Amino acid sequence: MSTSVAPQCDLAIVTRLACLPDDERRAIMAAMTVEEKGRYLYAWRAWARPSQVAPEGEWRTWLLRSGRGFGKTRAGAEWVREQVEQEGKMRIALVAPTAADTRDTMVEGESGILATSHPDFLPVYYPSMRRVVWPNGAQATLFSADKPDRLRGPQHEAAWCDELASWRYPEAWDMLLFGLRLGVNPRVVVTTTPRPTRLIKGLIAKDSTVETRGTTYENAANLAPEFFADIIAAYEGTNMGRQEIYGEVIEDIAGALWVRSWLDDQRVSVAPELARIVVAIDPAVTSEPGSDETGIVVVGCDAESPANGYVLDDLSGRYRPEEWARIAVNAYHRHKADRIIGEANNGGDLIESVLRTVDPNIAYRKVHASRGKYVRAEPVSLLYQKGRAHHVGLFGPLEDQMCNFTTDLDRKVMGSPDRVDALVWAFWALMVGRRGFGKPAAISRAAA
Repeated sequence: MSTSVAPQCDLAIVTRLACLPDDERRAIMAAMTVEEKGRYLYAWRAWARPSQVAPEGEWRTWLLRSGRGFGKTRAGAEWVREQVEQEGKMRIALVAPTAADTRDTMVEGESGILATSHPDFLPVYYPSMRRVVWPNGAQATLFSADKPDRLRGPQHEAAWCDELASWRYPEAWDMLLFGLRLGVNPRVVVTTTPRPTRLIKGLIAKDSTVETRGTTYENAANLAPEFFADIIAAYEGTNMGRQEIYGEVIEDIAGALWVRSWLDDQRVSVAPELARIVVAIDPAVTSEPGSDETGIVVVGCDAESPANGYVLDDLSGRYRPEEWARIAVNAYHRHKADRIIGEANNGGDLIESVLRTVDPNIAYRKVHASRGKYVRAEPVSLLYQKGRAHHVGLFGPLEDQMCNFTTDLDRKVMGSPDRVDALVWAFWALMVGRRGFGKPAAISRAAA
């Protein structure tokens, strides 16, 4: 039965258990009574690796950056539990890249708050209120970094931010910090696989940040062997592996067509009035788990200054034909696009026929690749270098692919650069080679 007081464990015993080898610790647990197990199984500090526990001392932000599968989510959820059960914090913010991420990973995930909480002090999740409520009245409110304005106003004593490097709108971080002002020591924990974004690098440089780093291998005992054999092994020795396995912040790669500073310097939160908008598709041949992605990117050109282009959306992913067709058509209508364009080298007229099963009235044009990907991408890279291409928010996977795009791109590791291909086709249609597309429309409208 739930109570208003969290079950407590003898911290001295927990500390001794944490110092024992795994086999001795498990033997002691096996000899415990059911009641004792109920207490100590939920004593996180008895089981956590040292890198999964918040550091001692004075800090404003604990940045836990590590590789995939390290156990970041569990560390974040357990820290929230400690804030409620031991520190008496009553108002907490939970923020992830999207609303679905906050719900599915931070709250309902297998290592999230609900799964890690003691049954006798189990919080209740109220989806309609975007809130998790504990028996003692403490509340955690769910936020999406896609909607920074939702963080304008609410006040908190603590916050857990997940995958900060993938937040589309970095200003969500600023809005969160403005509201982190309750209590005597408001703190925030950031759990993320890093990208070399301006936000992440700035956070690392702050004196008030304490950083913990970790690798995927540290949690090998809790991960499937197939994960290491099929996924991790392929990325070992690569720049992407350094980021995704070891949690390193990888700076610009020699020979890449794009560098991060170009993207950061020209990034905007809102697009201006746009004269033309296109949805570009680079379809994959198959939709199996290990197949290439279908690139779907939305780009518009400035009504007042058509020499400037704006990336509005990246909807790429592994989809069946009917799925990518529906996603592309929905984007076409949502952004009030002028046209969908598709690379005919993969699928020929099939792309158009699949799209028209979703909506027979769309405007469509197929394009043909007569030159290599790198050569075709160079003029688009030049637009970025000249400050004429802007991203409306941050598009992590697309930007990773762009900044890893070199002449010797390892397709075995990186796969086909389908997001970049779609991006390049969109810029060619709007700004690089508009022959056959027509002049920009005389009227302009706001991008959705």
